[in-house]
Amino acid sequence: MSKLYIVPTPIGNLEDMTFRAIKVLKEVDLILAEDTRTSSKLLKHFEIGTHMHSHHMHNEHKTVEGIIKRLQAGETIALISDAGTPAISDPGFLLTRACVENDIPVECLPGATAFVPALVNSGLPNEKFVFEGFLPDKKGRQTRFLALAEETRTMIFYVSPHKLVKTLAEFAQYFGADRPVSVSRELSKMHEETVRGTATEVLAHFEKKEPRGEIVAVVGGFVPVGKVKREKPEYDS
Repeated sequence: MSKLYIVPTPIGNLEDMTFRAIKVLKEVDLILAEDTRTSSKLLKHFEIGTHMHSHHMHNEHKTVEGIIKRLQAGETIALISDAGTPAISDPGFLLTRACVENDIPVECLPGATAFVPALVNSGLPNEKFVFEGFLPDKKGRQTRFLALAEETRTMIFYVSPHKLVKTLAEFAQYFGADRPVSVSRELSKMHEETVRGTATEVLAHFEKKEPRGEIVAVVGGFVPVGKVKREKPEYDS
């Protein structure tokens, strides 16, 4: 029976690959990979010989129709990204939507994604949160910050290492110098690190220490005047 499987892959540590993910990738007719060169290393490690096709942000608009036809013909296909869960700041939404519109079953396996461990270990409230992904580079960036200035839920951002210092300075500018911030980098990898403190404290840390690797920034929500502030997370250098 035709089905699209959305399969998370490790964000760093290969031991985070699930038995079920390996089983699905071995049994499907085709694997769609964001970068076949990156994914070939993963497949080789787990002795997965399934054929791969490239499916990424630059070709997904062109390839979706052909993939849908293969699924309608009865094939089973798995979608993976370079790391983490597809469609979370990665390709996947367009294909999933097309499957739903064409009554093709979609099954998303649970698994690795960077923002969940970053949120949990931030020490910031996590009963309600908003995932912002990557901020706009230029156009709309200031507008987005202004719109989020009074967001009361904890906010989660993906940040490129070369933009982290600038982004932390913007957190201080638009959210306030004392807004609690937690920055996690290289999650699940050898050099994993989480730095917690106010926006200015975390900024000072990374002004002295060049940020590297994959980065998730978690920012405490706006606390209206008169509301009791939660205890600030302890700063870890």
